[in-house]
Amino acid sequence: MSASPAPYLIELAHATPASLGESPLWDAATQSLFFVDIPERRVLRLRTETGDLRHWQLDSEPGCIALIEGGGLLLAQRNGLWRLDPETGVHTQLAAAPFDSAAQRFNDGKPDAQGRFWVGTIDDARLPHAGLYRYAGGAITRMAEGIVTSNGLAWSPDASRMYWSDTKAHEIYALSFDAQAGSIGERQLFAKFPSRVAEQPLEAYAGRPDGAAVDVEGCYWVAMFEGQRLLRLSPEGAVLNDIALPVRCPTMPAFGGADLRTLYITTARAGRPTEELAAQPWAGCVLKMRVDVSGLAPNRVKL
Repeated sequence: MSASPAPYLIELAHATPASLGESPLWDAATQSLFFVDIPERRVLRLRTETGDLRHWQLDSEPGCIALIEGGGLLLAQRNGLWRLDPETGVHTQLAAAPFDSAAQRFNDGKPDAQGRFWVGTIDDARLPHAGLYRYAGGAITRMAEGIVTSNGLAWSPDASRMYWSDTKAHEIYALSFDAQAGSIGERQLFAKFPSRVAEQPLEAYAGRPDGAAVDVEGCYWVAMFEGQRLLRLSPEGAVLNDIALPVRCPTMPAFGGADLRTLYITTARAGRPTEELAAQPWAGCVLKMRVDVSGLAPNRVKL
């Protein structure tokens, strides 16, 4: 089954659906794809060569995950930052959430090349109270604020630019990034997409920017939630590829495989109409496709 023009062939990575799959993360050491199911409070690991799927149950929603230098995963959960050892199942809190976790939770996040972990939040009431945080040296620092749904974190290959988006606002930002200091500049609009208007059918709606990844050419791949597509944007923000997908709600792409040329895409099915799910049986599943350009390997958190 293919839902995009050649040369992109969209396939299932695994047939078991998540309610809201997010934060796909390639682990080269084990040739595995980790990801989360936010409402089901699970971290999952897919052994891509065997198809074996395992999960770890949590006590609060995980927004995202990252590899830790020396082993293990960092989990950004509603109630704080945690470390999970997938081999033993040991789950240890690193830091409490620096906000009211009854009103917000951690959402999208990634480490920079120096091992600092950057993670944003989402406001449950969908008000512009969310922000962006940096975890380094055991401390969490608020670095930016004033958005609703923090998403799309990524860096340019030379780490001089950080990408950050507000899904609710349909906007992606570019910020200058000082890798040595771990500081960011003012956000500048990188790309903006039309909001859905009243009574507009989903088929006529292009979607809103969710999770993202950057390739070695500096292009930004972004999942367009409810738009049923994946975009590849140039470093200047121009649309280079508009790839149709077989599910309405892609959430985030990540590069994986031995050559980092397999693009994995998490998707969602929670809250979707019954007729849509009947027509899109892959909703909630992890998709994959081969691409011509390699992605950047994921950074690791230094604790």
